[in-house]
Amino acid sequence: MSISALDQLKQHTVVVADTGDFAAMRAFKPQDATTNPSLILKAVQMPEYRPLLDKAVADNKGKSIPEIIDALLVSFGSEILKIVPGRVSTEVDARLSFDTEGTIAKANTLIALYQKAGIAKERILIKIASTWEGIKAAEQLEKSGIRCNLTLLFSFAQAVACAEAGVQLISPFVGRIYDWYKKSTGKEYTGAEDPGVQSVTRIYNHYKACGYKTEVMGASFRNIGQIIALAGCDLLTISPNLLDELSQSTATIQRALRPGNASGIKLPLDAKAYRWEHNADAMAVEKTAEGIRAFAADGDKLISIVKAADGQ
Repeated sequence: MSISALDQLKQHTVVVADTGDFAAMRAFKPQDATTNPSLILKAVQMPEYRPLLDKAVADNKGKSIPEIIDALLVSFGSEILKIVPGRVSTEVDARLSFDTEGTIAKANTLIALYQKAGIAKERILIKIASTWEGIKAAEQLEKSGIRCNLTLLFSFAQAVACAEAGVQLISPFVGRIYDWYKKSTGKEYTGAEDPGVQSVTRIYNHYKACGYKTEVMGASFRNIGQIIALAGCDLLTISPNLLDELSQSTATIQRALRPGNASGIKLPLDAKAYRWEHNADAMAVEKTAEGIRAFAADGDKLISIVKAADGQ
């Protein structure tokens, strides 16, 4: 009997579900799960998840909309942790992307809600945009024992700053990098030629060569070719449609990334150096800003849904 590409991939890489859909998690049995404002917005509009919204509203009657939304996010995360054996990533409000103290406060609020629900903070990753302010917030949170997932990561400078800050995990966005270069050049990219694949490969090799403990989790995939080209990465977070495609495929998966494939030296960045290096990457500047705007817009839509459910 042939082994599916998904099962082969799991031999080399920790597979994470990139969804708020519980059914998909049960079907594909990932180790961890990630959510973001867009995924929660999509899920909360599905009839099967309406009870979570109604309960969050009912249990927090008289509280502010942000408090209800925090409760809703933790409710989703708590249900996810009944399915996956590992960790769930819960994202802070994108509008805090340039507010270090605000991000720290929100992270502590979310962790307190999880702990009230009986969930240890070791099973939670607080998801934060990879701005300088977000990275500095994560650095302080990690020192206090709160683990972080730095998302919307597109530049090598962002990756270096995250590793130097000692964050638990980063999520470089393969597909969005691919989108930018495809639009910019008009070319189609596959396999190891894909700019998104090349970006994650460079980060992975640098981290391993320098002995950084930060985990690398490739994210935002457009096709299974990108996933296969990154087999061996610490983790890969994959949408349900691509998990399904991998489960139906019997293509042979060979490990592409492994420690020891590169040498390197640490390149510490202060705020000025970080901003200069990140600014030099037009793709990264555009995609980081675009991602923050999109998550903030979906956060606003979620606010409208919660207000309607709360009768406001």
